[in-house]
Order: sequence, then structure tokens, then C-alpha cells
Amino acid sequence: MTTAEHELRWAGQRVDAIAPGSLPGLARLSNLVRSVRTPEFEGVTFHEVLTKSALNHVPATSAMLPGEWTINPYRGCTHACAYCFARPSHEHLGLDLGADFDRQIVVKVNLAEVLRRELATKRVLPDRVAFGTNTDPYQRAEGRYALMPPVIDALTGARVPFSILTKGTVIRRDLARLAAAARHVNVELGLSIPFVDETLQRTLEPGAPSTAARLDTLRAMRAAGFAPTVFLAPILPHLTDGQEQLDTTIGALAEAGAAHVLPTPLYLIRGVKELFFTWLRRWYPEQVPAYAELYDSGSRLPRAYRDAVRARVDRALRRHGLPIPDDTTEDKFALLGKRRPEPGPSQPTLF
Repeated sequence: MTTAEHELRWAGQRVDAIAPGSLPGLARLSNLVRSVRTPEFEGVTFHEVLTKSALNHVPATSAMLPGEWTINPYRGCTHACAYCFARPSHEHLGLDLGADFDRQIVVKVNLAEVLRRELATKRVLPDRVAFGTNTDPYQRAEGRYALMPPVIDALTGARVPFSILTKGTVIRRDLARLAAAARHVNVELGLSIPFVDETLQRTLEPGAPSTAARLDTLRAMRAAGFAPTVFLAPILPHLTDGQEQLDTTIGALAEAGAAHVLPTPLYLIRGVKELFFTWLRRWYPEQVPAYAELYDSGSRLPRAYRDAVRARVDRALRRHGLPIPDDTTEDKFALLGKRRPEPGPSQPTLF
């Protein structure tokens, strides 16, 4: 199928005339261009919008990435991870954090154009831009929309450093471009690989690439000249936090080329906790009482439990010759926001 034929087929799937009231959040998308469905993404609707801004400056008072600059090409994510911390962001559109987050995907089709304009007019450019702090920039839709290549080029041209955190294998398409960018600006790559149990992965992250595919992507990042960071997140109580399990997982990460591993125990915010427990009741009902006790007082595991898991992680890291993270925080957002001294272009740092 030619590109033109593919585009025509895609355009033929328009579903702009959605029944009134079926998606109340769309009323807030005043910049909606069209909504489309296609057999290639069964059950998924893409809402193509004209964004007014590309760069998002996180307020200094925010508990998550204070003062950072971020770019989010998409809202919602077809990875459909039951534990995803970004799910509540869909509620700002009047959509739910469950099925809507997985299947109603907002696509900022003019992102690169807006970014180029912002970079050209800002008196002070961001000192760094982070991708993947909300939804994945390399989810499956990126294979169709290809928003990232011109965005990478725009940041590189403006000499703005950037980091990318993903669990999507689509990033392999852009590794040559990213390696070229790294010759001019600091580029940091990270991959989310929480476990190597494929059965667990298929039920908990049903729309995400397999663990094997992500390990291959890690090898490709290393081969492209990067020193990738792996987010071992989330570590699941009683399911992936045993010493033998962590040794196996971290050993696989080391073999595949991880330069750094950042561990994060399972964090369950409002709404996401209920969704995760639905998954737990279906697949591991015997664990429900233990999880109910562990998360009885909030979103985090008890400190003593987290410390015990961290000690096991550190033992596994030492065994496989990987550095021990020098920041003790378990907050994924905070870890993404940490900076280290700028390296040479062939030695990306941690996020």
C-alpha cells in the first residue's frame, strides 16, 4: 500500500459525528480537527487537535518536576498499563481514567510547527525538555503520526537538551536521528522495563510491547552510542520484589546494555488504585488482602517495606556490576527531574 493510499484509508475512517453526550470531554477540545478510527487500532479513537502550545512549564510549586519543561505529543495511551500514574489527567477532558484513557487518544498534529515558533520567539530557552513525564511519546500511535522526528530536529536546531522516557519500541525508528542530535546537544534516553515475566506483562500492560521487544530496544539504544537508563518501575509487592526475581530482571537489563537502573516501588494514586485492584482481583486474587493492608494508609508502600525492597535491588545491582543510584527518592517524577553535570555527547546522563 502506498503512502497516499494509506492516508486515504485513514481519512476514510473519520468519526467526527460522535453521538452527543457519548464523550462529554470532546466539548472542551475546541481545537479538534477530526476524530478517526481505523482497523489498525481496533477500538481506539484518535482525536486530532491543533495545539496552542508545545512547551509546558511545570510550576515551581508543583510536587512533580517543579520548574521543568515538558512536551507531551499525546494525551491518553494505548499501552493500557493498569498502574499508569498519568491516567487521572484524562479526567481534565471529562473522560474517564479507565477505558477512555486507553482508547480515546488526543493527538497534537501541529506540535512541531508550534514548537518551532515557540523556540524562535522565546527570549530564554528551556535548559532541558523532558518527554514521557505524562504519556508515552513513542506509543503505537507514533508509528502512524510520526510527531517526534520534527520535534527532535527543532530542539536540536535550537540547542535545547532533552530526555526521553518510553516503553515503546517505535523509538528504534529514530535512533539514528537521536544519535545525530547527541553530537550537538545532550540527549538522555530511558526505557521502562519493570519485570521480565511475559505473562505478567501481557495482563498488566496489554497494549505495550513485550519485555523481549523492550530488551531488544535497550540493546539498540546501546548500539547507537547511548548509555540508557532503565526505570525498574513499578516493582510489585509479592509479585516481582523477591531477591531471586530482582536478580533475574536486573541481570537481563545489564546483559541488554542498561547503564543505570532506577527502582520505583508500585505507587497507586486515587482512581488508579481502584483500577489496579480490579486487575489484581482478576489475576492474583490471593494477593488482594496483602495489598489492601500495604496500601491501607495511602498511595505509597510503608517505609520499612520500601527500604527492604531497595536493599534487595541494591544487592542485585552490585551483583551485576551496575551503579547504585545515589538519590534515595522513589518518586518517579523526582528522579526524572534530577540533573547531573553535562557529559560529552556520547555519554548521556541520568534523567
